[in-house]
Amino acid sequence: MTDDDQKQRMAQLEARLAQAKQAQAPKPRADEHYSLANQAWRMVIELVAGLGIGFGIGYGLDSLFGTIPIFLVLFTLMGLAAGVKTMLRSAQEIQEQKLAEQADKDTESRD
Repeated sequence: MTDDDQKQRMAQLEARLAQAKQAQAPKPRADEHYSLANQAWRMVIELVAGLGIGFGIGYGLDSLFGTIPIFLVLFTLMGLAAGVKTMLRSAQEIQEQKLAEQADKDTESRD
């Protein structure tokens, strides 16, 4: 193999690699503002679900045992705590995702 032949094959390979990378590149999202709203609704639903489940368990136990609404209050507060914890975990997940995207953009801009 001559050097010219090898250089030509390398150039063809690089061109094909560039085409493949361009085909695999993600398309820009036009609905980015909707995805943030979806994430916010997800967090609200997680909070309300925790409250609802806690309320249901507390009401059921109070009905079962015939007690004053002590279990209702206790489990509603526990459901609130669980909902807030889940909501904070979702917020942390979103933040890590945004930081990773920002790091990717910074890496691409330096290259």
